[in-house]
Amino acid sequence: MGVKKTKIVVVGSFMMDLVIKAERRPRTGETLIGESFGMFVGGKGCNQAIIASRLGVDVTMVGRLGADLFGDSFMETLEEEKIDSRFVVRDSEVGTGVGSPVIDAQGDNSIIAIPRANMRLSVEDIDQAESALSEADILLLQLEVPLEASLQAAKIVKLHGGKVILNPAPALEFPDHFLDHVDLLTPNETETEFFTGIKVVNQATAVQAARILIDKGVEAVILTLGDQGALLLTNEFTKAIPAYEVDVVDTTAAGDAFCGALAVTLLNPPLVLPMQQAL
Repeated sequence: MGVKKTKIVVVGSFMMDLVIKAERRPRTGETLIGESFGMFVGGKGCNQAIIASRLGVDVTMVGRLGADLFGDSFMETLEEEKIDSRFVVRDSEVGTGVGSPVIDAQGDNSIIAIPRANMRLSVEDIDQAESALSEADILLLQLEVPLEASLQAAKIVKLHGGKVILNPAPALEFPDHFLDHVDLLTPNETETEFFTGIKVVNQATAVQAARILIDKGVEAVILTLGDQGALLLTNEFTKAIPAYEVDVVDTTAAGDAFCGALAVTLLNPPLVLPMQQAL
């Protein structure tokens, strides 16, 4: 039986990923010969939307693209992935966002991102998408578009009874009152340290850091811990969730895939037990 059709709205970013694979990252002043190069549609918002759509739910994307060839590629991808793109704005003044991940031999990555059109997503753009936001069961947010736009989207969704998931990446400062409009926060270890000042090195420090985030007003935290799995924490309970053993090829967008799949899971009660009650 397939996943029942529901509604997820993603307000977020588009980044054309220019991916370089190399044995390691170059040192300062060093020229290093790489192994391969590829160009892929990406951006945290777009990645999350694609994963959710592939898992069988109705997904609407809200964001900004340049009126350029990269933007054309994204629009074609959204159509292929059956994602509603009615509220994707084409910007004639600023180009489509670009990211440049470098992936080493262990599959770990580091990324430089240039947001471009993503940073021109406005409150007015969000208001234009109110018809979709008001019907959303879940809103997925990240921090690659202006905070004012994300906050406006969260307010609309909460007003109409939907749930809001914030993936706080990249790690940027935001006012604590933003979390008043967020049901679930999904930071990784690096982001958790940025927001709490606590370096996550074991379960005890993970719980300590997640508790600080709960105290800021969010209802639930899922702290993703790479090959150590994840930690779910609410005011009522704490649960460590082990990771599956896999051969890591490339960690790029792993967090985005997690968030997209998590949103779909939360929409299907037979697939989730304590998490459904947490929200």
